[in-house]
Amino acid sequence: MLSLFARRTTRVYPPLLLGSQLVFNIGFYAVVPFLAIFLRDDMLLSGWAVGLIIGLRTFSQQGMFLVGGALADRFGARIIILCGCMVRISGYLLLALGDSLVPIILGACLTGVGGALFSPAIEALLARAGNESEQAGKRSRAEWFALFAVCGELGAVLGPVLGSLLTGFGFQRVALAGAGVFIVALAILFFFLPQTPRRSGELRINPWWKTFHQPRFVAFIIAYSAYLFSYNQLYLALPVELHRSGSSEKALGPLFMLASLLVIVLQLPLARIARRVGAAHILPLGFLLLASAFFSVALFAAAPPPEGITRLVPAMLMVSLLTLGQMLIMPVGMDLIPRFADEHNLAAHYGALSSMGGVAVLLGNFLLGGQLDHALTPSPQAATAWVMLGIVPLCSAFAMIAICRPFRRGNRL
Repeated sequence: MLSLFARRTTRVYPPLLLGSQLVFNIGFYAVVPFLAIFLRDDMLLSGWAVGLIIGLRTFSQQGMFLVGGALADRFGARIIILCGCMVRISGYLLLALGDSLVPIILGACLTGVGGALFSPAIEALLARAGNESEQAGKRSRAEWFALFAVCGELGAVLGPVLGSLLTGFGFQRVALAGAGVFIVALAILFFFLPQTPRRSGELRINPWWKTFHQPRFVAFIIAYSAYLFSYNQLYLALPVELHRSGSSEKALGPLFMLASLLVIVLQLPLARIARRVGAAHILPLGFLLLASAFFSVALFAAAPPPEGITRLVPAMLMVSLLTLGQMLIMPVGMDLIPRFADEHNLAAHYGALSSMGGVAVLLGNFLLGGQLDHALTPSPQAATAWVMLGIVPLCSAFAMIAICRPFRRGNRL
């Protein structure tokens, strides 16, 4: 009965999408933050190999968003979202049951592919629902995306707590718990997510450089990709800093909770400020905050860690500055995409944005992952990796000044 009711309407209510993001992030953050530690400590892999696998996982998700977005545009968001949940469940089961490196790598990649299917579809649905809300004089599209981020961070609070509670039983148990969360999400969405329109004609998935003949859009997604690369360092570089400071992997839970609490408290106020100030000022500032997150750790990298909780100060600075940058960048960047896109290929534009981010993470992690091996212990050379990480978003900050200069409220490019 519930599924029949869901299919009688094509209207999507934003609270359903916000709840989906909450559950997805619980399942994601219960597993992925602990993957790098498992690969380094249990699988005994070097820094470049860990970086490559983490990069492959991210690329499998973000790099495939263009495909996922195009599939959602063609076949409708509902079926693609449900398929994405099933693929991610399969990936988590491989992580839980795999006994060698090959199934672990395959499982990590499948968790990414699952996200590539459901995330751009949900973002496109939220953009359309936000348009309807804004036209009705209610909450704006940017504010809905800010709430979307808040719900995601609520999940990011609960996910690491769940993962931390299970780390004593081994990473495989953590992965099983993540699979269980996504089984719950699959059941909820099957019954309550309504049918969504599909586009007639053949499925065409062209590279973004052929599909989007907008040089400013291409420049925007290249510069914006530094955001995903930087934020991905919470999964690759943050465990390295914890190792340097002599902290336990259990500190990941409280650090992710710190990030989540900052988003819950500050995301909506900062989104309103960003809406008034405008993208031309907010995006460069956001990328400068990302750069400062890595430069701040570089200041401590050569010194022996102090005793007590103060050894976590560099990690706390990194997490806080990355989170503040994310809160400024994400809602504004998401809100700009419809200015480039037509209604019929909105999901594909969101997919292109994330695909470029996936490329940046894969290349960046592979090139800089080996440098992080030198940051595992205090030394003058340990600062080099953090400075190199900071240069990436710093370049994007300057690029965004030029790219976003023509943006004015209400203008369409």
